[in-house]
Amino acid sequence: MSWPKIPMGEIVFMRTGKLDSNAAVEGGEFPFFTCSQQTLRIDKPAFDTKAVLLGGNNAAGIYPLKYYEGEFNAYQRTYVIETIDPNVLNIRFLFYSLKPALSHFQSVSIGAATQYLTKGILDNFKISLPPLGEQQRIVSILSAYDDLIENNRRRIQLLEQAARLLYKEWFVHLRFPGHEHTKIHNGIPEGWEKKQVKDVIGKVARPKKIQKADYLKSGDIPCVDQSREFIGGYTDDEEATIDIGKPVIVFGDHTRVLKYISFPFACGADGTQLIVSNDETMSQEYFFFALDAIDLSNYFYARHFKFMKDQYILRPSNMLLPQFTDVVRPIMKQIDTLRSNSERLTKARDLILPKLMNGEIAV
Repeated sequence: MSWPKIPMGEIVFMRTGKLDSNAAVEGGEFPFFTCSQQTLRIDKPAFDTKAVLLGGNNAAGIYPLKYYEGEFNAYQRTYVIETIDPNVLNIRFLFYSLKPALSHFQSVSIGAATQYLTKGILDNFKISLPPLGEQQRIVSILSAYDDLIENNRRRIQLLEQAARLLYKEWFVHLRFPGHEHTKIHNGIPEGWEKKQVKDVIGKVARPKKIQKADYLKSGDIPCVDQSREFIGGYTDDEEATIDIGKPVIVFGDHTRVLKYISFPFACGADGTQLIVSNDETMSQEYFFFALDAIDLSNYFYARHFKFMKDQYILRPSNMLLPQFTDVVRPIMKQIDTLRSNSERLTKARDLILPKLMNGEIAV
């Protein structure tokens, strides 16, 4: 099936945000789209529309592409792309059309240390434009996948929040089972200890680190690094596999990102730290949430792992630790299941997307 190819500049209008990326506010009410793959938050919106958000600069030319409907704000190098005529172009159809084009944009962008995606490149980029009814049917198919993925993301967020709240209730507010009958000495319940993190960390052997430039889009072994994406990419290098028979905590020395990894993986290079407890009675589930509760927000140096290792956590009694683990471990397993489900949905969507866009699959 052949559809006319139309330059983007003829069917959309583009503008950019006005803010610097440091305008982000943690916990802000509105999405703040920058040139990061992560969507930040902000307190004041500047747009209220249906739009495609496309980052205009990136060190590696890996430009973030997102669709949003509602109130939001944007960085000064983020393109806010809207349809000129919704009877000609469904803006969400444009979002799906641009997904396969990201590698092309990477190859044609300009710059050395930082790559830039110019308005001229976007204006002249041609997209296949089927009739509006077909656009809407394609969007309906692909958005069904995205809606399921988003639902999983929200469920994961709620499960993580529930586990964090339980940790705070028991080990920060000290309202743990049996607290009414436990004596407190200098802020520490009887039978508990205060431990410096560096004294609790065990070593994890890393057979080989995988450079980001060597990541594959698919493969047998997921690569986990310090980026905000849970999985950064894949590798087929079996010699890089880390599988120690229990979950591993991954911490970003630069990004402060903390991940709980319960499957065999390969470790990314540059600042990715692997953490396990050297105390056999302290579960990885407890250790993860103890580290997660450490406030690193006021520490502004490039490397955060040294600061984290100097902090203190509580080591509860041998009776309480298994109780916490028994509650939280099923939650973490459910999160793993949801993530795996989302990964399968993403692969299925990405497989069908180009076939829908080039008319290979009739709708």
